[in-house]
Amino acid sequence: MYIWDRKKSNPLVIMLKNLSELHDMARRHSRRRLVLAAAHDAQALGAVIDAYNNDLIDGILIGDEQKMRDIAQKHDLDLGAFVVKDEPDNARAAAMAVKMVREGEADILMKGNLGTSVLLKAVLNKEYGLRTGEQISHLALFELTAYHKLIGLTDAAMNIAPELSEKVSIVRNAIGYFHKLGIEKPRVAMLSAVETINPAMKSSVDAGIIAKMGDRGQIRHCIIDGPLAFDNAVSKKSAELKGILSPVAGDADILVADDIDAANGLYKALIYFAGARCAAVILGAAAPIVLTSRADTDETKLNSIALAAAVE
Repeated sequence: MYIWDRKKSNPLVIMLKNLSELHDMARRHSRRRLVLAAAHDAQALGAVIDAYNNDLIDGILIGDEQKMRDIAQKHDLDLGAFVVKDEPDNARAAAMAVKMVREGEADILMKGNLGTSVLLKAVLNKEYGLRTGEQISHLALFELTAYHKLIGLTDAAMNIAPELSEKVSIVRNAIGYFHKLGIEKPRVAMLSAVETINPAMKSSVDAGIIAKMGDRGQIRHCIIDGPLAFDNAVSKKSAELKGILSPVAGDADILVADDIDAANGLYKALIYFAGARCAAVILGAAAPIVLTSRADTDETKLNSIALAAAVE
């Protein structure tokens, strides 16, 4: 859903209901330039070519050029529209890709056929990396038939057991990205197994502190509440039955889990049991990072690139 901002002469998003809207947003501005590090990977190459063919991005491929050409021939992929840079060494390919983003020659970084740790080492390099001072974190967006809008979840992939200060950074990353997507005041649910603060449950204590930080303006341009159990975060009826009065209950834009186990379990349950469609991006660096899994569907890979390309 959009409203028109006469001063800015462009639509402001007040609610995202479908992942296809991300594709529309990406096409509304000039194409983002995506650089694929260690591009000698059939799945990653296929996703980038798919995104190009869907008018989402322009592509730069860095990796073992001979392997890329062999993959392209085997899978009938056309590399003609892409800048191809030959660098067989994965660490050097990652460094080249990161430097291109830092120097403004690319807008999006994507992981190819290399380990996540290798890519992040380049991202966090003090000399040429993409550090911003925020925690590197994962944000997923889900489209569900059972929910009235897209809902975000963080952090299901990067931070194992974040401490309070790290959670604050993770929350700020997600809020900032929602702002870039046009959601001016996202509603953030700090998840726990309970709705009241229990000193014996760290998740509830951290949730309560972060919610109070939101009240005091230490985390701005959002509405934060917690602790909230998952059912109360996404169901107004559940919250009403439990007597919970909250501006976030039943209308959350962003779910913040306590640790990677809770977030990853919820992430996979939404996909495999609830049939959710998904997009995901890595935040906290100077540019969005697309870091997909081999288990992700082609649709998820394309949606993830669209999520990264939707912002300017």
